Amino acid sequence: MTAQVLPAPRPAVSPVLRTPPAAPAEAAAYFAARLAFHTDAADVHAAFTGGGDPGFVLVDVRSTESWEQGHIPEARHLATADIPHRAAELLDPAVPVVVHCWGPGCDGATRAAAALAERGYQVKEMLGGIEYWIREGHAVQTAQGRRQGAPDPLTAPVGEADCGC
Repeated sequence: MTAQVLPAPRPAVSPVLRTPPAAPAEAAAYFAARLAFHTDAADVHAAFTGGGDPGFVLVDVRSTESWEQGHIPEARHLATADIPHRAAELLDPAVPVVVHCWGPGCDGATRAAAALAERGYQVKEMLGGIEYWIREGHAVQTAQGRRQGAPDPLTAPVGEADCGC
């Protein structure tokens, strides 16, 4: 006689809902606050290509070697380690700063944002860093000149003006 295999029992509560969602007012406050701290590569690119002054300065906080490997053409370079002694000479405290580092697996931009905020700068972090800038098909400046690849179809809208979000 063959033993019958029974399906595994379903959990009583979805793993997603083990911790219930926040109340709508709480969620609205959280997400509004989160937007005050973050932006993304698509919005930074749109600000640079929209004509006129974007209203902020983009700062690449990677090492000099990383900067020379390739950087966003509109960015300024200020390595995180140099913030204490160079921020005042390179940045105007009246102009918001958007910082970026390598990518989502790197806390360099977060550390730089904290260091700048401690010094009185209004600062946001560009989520995804230069990795997502490149994945979205935006140009970078290298020692060999400007390079621009096609957007990665798994991470950026292809053939669209924007992703619709």
